[in-house]
Amino acid sequence: MPFSNAISLIKLLFVKDKELYVFIHRITGYYPRDIKPYQLAMVHRSKPVKMPDGRWANNERLEYLGDAVLDTVVADFLYNTFPGKHEGFLTSTRAKIVQRESLNRIGNTLHLDSHVHAQMRSSSHNSYLCGNALEALVGAVYLDQGYKRCRKFIVERLIKKHFNLNDLVKTEQNFKSRLIEWTQKYRVNIEFELVDSYTDTDNNPVFRTAVILGGIYASDAQGYSKKESHQAASKKALDRLRHDQQFCEQVLATATN
Repeated sequence: MPFSNAISLIKLLFVKDKELYVFIHRITGYYPRDIKPYQLAMVHRSKPVKMPDGRWANNERLEYLGDAVLDTVVADFLYNTFPGKHEGFLTSTRAKIVQRESLNRIGNTLHLDSHVHAQMRSSSHNSYLCGNALEALVGAVYLDQGYKRCRKFIVERLIKKHFNLNDLVKTEQNFKSRLIEWTQKYRVNIEFELVDSYTDTDNNPVFRTAVILGGIYASDAQGYSKKESHQAASKKALDRLRHDQQFCEQVLATATN
């Protein structure tokens, strides 16, 4: 048995929160050096705890830290896993991993809710309770174990165990986000203009949206919601930018300094 693990097991005999101590080891692979950050990571804002200095605290600060560490580690992992892939692909794939729905799913799988101290547990009030706790847990691991071990936890225990990367990169792209990223990169103004709305023969609302790039009409499309019409029109605009060189040059010529 490694010396550090032996020391950790000895600590287990004296630590007050033995259940959490063992739980953290099971999901991270590490014995906590300091149990306090993990205890705070399990404190929801609805039930704050009083700190030794008199402050009331919850896991939101750790959640903020964990969110930043997750973004960095996932970006680094994808950059090295997919050499040659463009910025839009990497940004879109990272978003799918760190989005609230994904983190909440993993948090539920890890049964973080069994350790989170919250005033209420209704699905409506605490819909992302486990996802937020997972971000806070990442922040606690970072503080307790350092970046290198935290990165290993995220990559080996979160990404590789809970995501199929082949399936992930095949899922539908967020065309509107990709188009907005493109316009920000090249400093081109973008507008989404609702040009028509009506009801079809089944009395369903239909919306038609046009995409304007640098004051130049790019595309339009319809959908059964404004969001759907935005996505469809954005996809057409991206396709046109990719395949119509003259149009692309005209749009780029409108770029602002």
